[in-house]
Amino acid sequence: MANMLDYLVWRGDLSLEQAGIGPVDALILSELSYLHFDRLVPEEPGEAPAIRELSQAFLELPEDVQKKRVRSTKDLELLELLGRSGRFGPLRITAAREQSDESREIQFAAIAVLLGKGDAFTAFRGTDNTLVGWKEDFNLSFLDTIPGQWAARDYLEKIAERCPGTLYAGGHSKGGNLAVFAAAVCSPEVQARIRSVYNNDGPGFSGAVLEQPGYQAVLGRIQTFVPQSSVVGMLLEHEEPYTVVRSGQVGLMQHEPYSWEVLGSDFVRLKQVTQGSRLVDQTIKTWLSELSRQEREAFVEALFELLENADIRHLSEAAKPKNLYTILQKLGREDDKTRLMIARVLSRLVWAAAQTLWEDAEE
Repeated sequence: MANMLDYLVWRGDLSLEQAGIGPVDALILSELSYLHFDRLVPEEPGEAPAIRELSQAFLELPEDVQKKRVRSTKDLELLELLGRSGRFGPLRITAAREQSDESREIQFAAIAVLLGKGDAFTAFRGTDNTLVGWKEDFNLSFLDTIPGQWAARDYLEKIAERCPGTLYAGGHSKGGNLAVFAAAVCSPEVQARIRSVYNNDGPGFSGAVLEQPGYQAVLGRIQTFVPQSSVVGMLLEHEEPYTVVRSGQVGLMQHEPYSWEVLGSDFVRLKQVTQGSRLVDQTIKTWLSELSRQEREAFVEALFELLENADIRHLSEAAKPKNLYTILQKLGREDDKTRLMIARVLSRLVWAAAQTLWEDAEE
C-alpha cells in the first residue's frame, strides 16, 4: 500500500496554491523536522534556503555524515523526493533549532517551513534516541508540563513575529504534543492566526493542561491521527477526537510514520483502534492511577539513574546484552528501599494488566 513517499511522487507537481496543506503534507513536514540541518539553515527567514537547495546540499554530504543526521534512511529518500517536488521544492526552511541539556532534562528541535505570503508551518521533532529525550518524556507521567513544551511555545511565538500570515503547527510523537501545547499556551494574538495543529500519534496531557482556556480555544483546530494499534498516541489525556490511520506494520512499529497508508490525498482511515490498543491504553491508565505523583517520580528517577550509572546515553544501547547485564548488576547494588520501590511499581503494572484483561473477558 502507498505511503507518504508515494504521495510525493503522485501529488508532488501540485502546488500549495492549487491544493492547500492537508494531513499527509503535515506528516511529511513533521518528519522533515527529524533531520539535523545544523549549519545548513540560517536563522533569518530572508536567508532561508529552498528545500530543493537544501536537499542537494544535504545529499552531497559524505554518506557517513548523512546517516548521522537522519532518524531513518527513508528520510534521505524523503528529502530527495521533496527536492524534486514542485509542491515542496520551492518552499524555504528557516530557524532550524536543536537543544539538548541533561541538567535541564530537555530535548527539543524544530524547523519552520515558509509556505509563501507570510504563512508558515512550524514542525516540532519527536523524541530522539538520547536518554535525556526519553527522560523528558517519562517526566510527563508526574509533571503537568516539561521544558520542551515551553521551548515550543517560545519557538512558535518567535516564528509568528517573523511570519505575519497564517500559521500551522505539527509534529510526530512528542513533536505532536509540543505542537498542541505551543498552540494552546501562545498569546491570543498568535493563536488567532493558527489554522490547524497536526498531532501525529503524540501523547496527551494532564488534566491541568486540558483545563486551560487556551487549550479549549484551539481544541477545534487540532487534528490528531493515530495508527490502529497506537500506544504512544493514546497515552495521558486527550479531549480532541482522533482519526485512526491504517498502518502496514504491527504493534509498536505502527508508530513509524512511513508505515501509515495513504490513498489519494488522504490517509487510509479506519473506524477505531484495535482492541489491543484499547487494552494497553487502559492498562497504563489504571497503572498510573494507582501510583501517586511522588511514586511515579521516584520510579522514573531511579530507572534513569540506573541507566546513567551503566553509562547508557542512547536508549538503543540499553537493549544490548552486555549493557543489560551491567544494568542488572547496578540494580543489585542499589539499597533495599530502591529495589523494593522498583519491584512494587512494576508489580502494580502487572496487576493493572491482569485487571484490564479480566474486565475485558467479562464484557
